[in-house]
Amino acid sequence: MLKHILFSSFDMSTFTLEHLNLNSTGIILLCLTLILFLATLLKPKYPNKVFLLDFACHKAPDAQSCSKESVMEQAQHYGKFSDATLDFMHKTLERSGLGESTYLPEALLRQPPNPCLEEELKEAEAAMFGVVDKVLAKTGVRGDEIGVLVVNCCIFNVVPSLSSMIVNRYKLKEDVATYSLQGMGCSAGLCAIGLAKNLLQVHPNSYALVVSTENITGNAYVGNNRSMTLINCLFRVGGAAILLSNRPSDAQIAKYKLLHTVHTHTARWGRSYECIFQEEDECGQVGVTITKDLMAVAIDAIEANVTVLGRLILPVSEQILYAANWLARLFRMANVEPYMPNFTKAVDHVFPHVGGKPVLDELQKSLGLSEAHMEASRMTLYRFGNTSSSSIWYALAYAEAKGRMKRGDRAWQIAFGSGFKCSSVIWEAIRTVGGQETSNPWTDEIDGFPVATKDIEPIPYFFEPSKKKEV
Repeated sequence: MLKHILFSSFDMSTFTLEHLNLNSTGIILLCLTLILFLATLLKPKYPNKVFLLDFACHKAPDAQSCSKESVMEQAQHYGKFSDATLDFMHKTLERSGLGESTYLPEALLRQPPNPCLEEELKEAEAAMFGVVDKVLAKTGVRGDEIGVLVVNCCIFNVVPSLSSMIVNRYKLKEDVATYSLQGMGCSAGLCAIGLAKNLLQVHPNSYALVVSTENITGNAYVGNNRSMTLINCLFRVGGAAILLSNRPSDAQIAKYKLLHTVHTHTARWGRSYECIFQEEDECGQVGVTITKDLMAVAIDAIEANVTVLGRLILPVSEQILYAANWLARLFRMANVEPYMPNFTKAVDHVFPHVGGKPVLDELQKSLGLSEAHMEASRMTLYRFGNTSSSSIWYALAYAEAKGRMKRGDRAWQIAFGSGFKCSSVIWEAIRTVGGQETSNPWTDEIDGFPVATKDIEPIPYFFEPSKKKEV
């Protein structure tokens, strides 16, 4: 009967778009609306909601605090750097965006430095056990209640694994699902969150512990390849532990609800795969080479990542503008510039991986972010340096210490690193969080921030030529 009423006076065999009385612009907008509607229907549904109960960041003892001057003194005493390399490192440090109280491991502060395996383990244990102790104390969760454990540390690989060290220390149960992620760079922390989220879909009523850290002790570069010395200038001691839950009863006590994770991996392309590469220099010293392709590769990966993310979080108006711009450029309908959606219409806080000052500057420009959006990450770089995969958690802790995380706020963490990879995670604050938490690394000094870093001169980056051409 309904079909008869709708079509009794309309011959579908002769129907064309002209019957809708639409011009080309209207047709495009209609198609875009239909595509967006279908995309919404096809979004994946996760049966188990994931909540972030709490997290903790590592703050090393004052004895490990180092100024830029003390870093240079250590380098001079090391005796293996040429005068030209020392001059380059000095200029890089002065323009790095790092402050005067970041942290180095004990082994690299001694005279002479002693980067042995025993010292590497000490650094790993101090960072990992310190943050896990804090997050378990804050939440009241016992080690034997944890069903999933994911640990990531890029360069340091040890037997037994880092995850086994935590299982042994906290007496996790025998059927705990454990994973150790190595070699995945600065984006690994958010990759670990994505892995934990997926595991919590098949482990009901469970807790998942994610531990993100990096190990500096055994990875300081002692040669004269300028590209490889960047790790000495930017990377510092740090780590974070994050406790997730899919228990419905935790919905009222958790800090955040996990909304989306998006991961982009561009290693299929040669220049992406090789733009950050661990290898030996011409003298046999191991270091990490950074090629001149880094910034272009990073922007490509970030653009691919935010394109997918945009379909998940942007309001329909922004999605239509973006899609219309893309179609216009695809069909060369007009000489138009690419349109970058306004992500601040979908999120309240943005926490990029700190990387280095040039990376933050370029990201701010590309995404059209304000200084207020960049503040937490810039201050993290200044106070703690590049702590690799854990840096995004120091930035979130900064916002909490400032009392800026309000109920209903959405936070976007975005990290990128070797591979080349880019990962985004979107959280929603279940309650207003922050204040003077004693375990927050910023609490004792938050009133002294922010500090001015905008006018620092560009880093004199020295990048190696591309390793090979694309095919």
